[in-house]
Amino acid sequence: MKCRQCEETIAGTGCTRNGVCGKTAAVAEAQDRLIQSLIILSKGTVDGKVGPEAIEDIDSRAVDGLFMTLSNTNFDLEAIENAFKANKKFIGDLGLECGLCAASPEEIGIDSYDKNADLRSLKELLLAGIKGMAAYYHHAKVLGYTDPEVPAFIRKALASLRADLTADALVALNMECGSVGVKCLALLDKANTETYGTPSPCTVNTGVGKNPGILITGHDLKDLKMLLEQTQGTGVDVYTHGEMLPANAYPELRKYPNLRGNYGGAWYKQKTEFASFNGPILATTNCVLIPPEEYKGRLFTTGVAGVPGVRHIDADADGNKDFSELIEMAKKCSPPQEIDNVNLTVGFGHAAVLGLADKIIDAVKAGAIKRFVVMAGCDGREKPRSYYTDFAQSLPKDTVILTAGCAKYRYNKLDLGDIGGIPRVIDAGQCNDCYSLVVIAQALAKAFGTDVNGLPLSFNISWYEQKACLVLLALLSLGVKDIMLGPRLPVFLTPRITKVLVDTFGIKANGEVAGDMQILHIQ
Repeated sequence: MKCRQCEETIAGTGCTRNGVCGKTAAVAEAQDRLIQSLIILSKGTVDGKVGPEAIEDIDSRAVDGLFMTLSNTNFDLEAIENAFKANKKFIGDLGLECGLCAASPEEIGIDSYDKNADLRSLKELLLAGIKGMAAYYHHAKVLGYTDPEVPAFIRKALASLRADLTADALVALNMECGSVGVKCLALLDKANTETYGTPSPCTVNTGVGKNPGILITGHDLKDLKMLLEQTQGTGVDVYTHGEMLPANAYPELRKYPNLRGNYGGAWYKQKTEFASFNGPILATTNCVLIPPEEYKGRLFTTGVAGVPGVRHIDADADGNKDFSELIEMAKKCSPPQEIDNVNLTVGFGHAAVLGLADKIIDAVKAGAIKRFVVMAGCDGREKPRSYYTDFAQSLPKDTVILTAGCAKYRYNKLDLGDIGGIPRVIDAGQCNDCYSLVVIAQALAKAFGTDVNGLPLSFNISWYEQKACLVLLALLSLGVKDIMLGPRLPVFLTPRITKVLVDTFGIKANGEVAGDMQILHIQ
């Protein structure tokens, strides 16, 4: 086993026996085989050996298969092996060679992508990018929104992992990944807003009620909608957790009176927060941890998520899911134990913020707002991540934070106030809603007659897993420069490739708060 796809790697080099996340060597190898089967299928389409009649099937396998291998998504060895076996059979049915399917772990792991460390580094960055892209495309697709350009690029990128390409060609592929990623994020934004309405600012309470509850975590809004429909009138409340917090801002979701509020914080705290919740928990996507026995019997997974020994809720042929088992369990459980009781302001997607554009522009011209800081991305459990709390608290009071993703949990419960009625923390939503931050920045740049890099705007982004890599590539493809990244740079980037990113895009690693503020021109 050698895994270094996320920020949390053993000794900052990579996990070799068991992952910090709990992934075993057997699961890691099964995921590698699953990816190799997707490479073979994708290469078949690129080489013209697979006809157009099989493309849709291959695309579905690639999108869901890559999503299964995302960090903290699926730990179920049997589920991953079953996906691989289905692909292997399909490869045979198509008459393709499947030599890699029977290869040794050394021949299918990350070191097998290229013997040249720098080329392999670029391929690992590309693989991380398309894993993130697959996750976002999956969410759009389940809502009926598709764009053939996205899965076509995923196939192209997968095939390139086994191709003999130059560094320039791989850099170009990574930039193309970012460009297609922007389109993918825009597609998901459209899917969510047209299905559930345009998010609008609202407050979400983190306290608890007297009814028993079901906690839903992850990112899948369709699962939440089905759960809300099925719990109506049952006396069971529904609480969001983690990246589900922004769901409260969608009018078609918050109209349900049984949507009680948000419980807990970022994904890494779930082992204590899930225990105190008392009721059943539904994990819909990535950001699920292997549970202790204390609440393992109350945890359910669905979609691409999976944990061994945990019940999985499958969809029927029409995409519907039956959550009656969770509801009946919840009725027998005690209400949640309160963690805190505060009101969080959410719902500042691009439509809401652009509605305040004149007010924001006037505040900038008047000097009331001196700078915007994008503090988006992922949270994590390592102690150095307290940096982001310290950074937010140290910002001058004329600075506004733009955020999306679970990184916000480091500071969204701080009392940072507002500037003339404009919140100092503008929360655009889930990690995919970083697209909203780009739209906001582009609109402000147009208003001031400049580009994004000419705005009083700084980027201090935290990353943990592969979706953040896709967002980073998306920003770079749009020409955004001087992004500060932390709490450390991806370990799969070699010194030479890191230098390319630094020289070309001004990528910086964050360090100490006061010094970083000077680097980011925050006074």
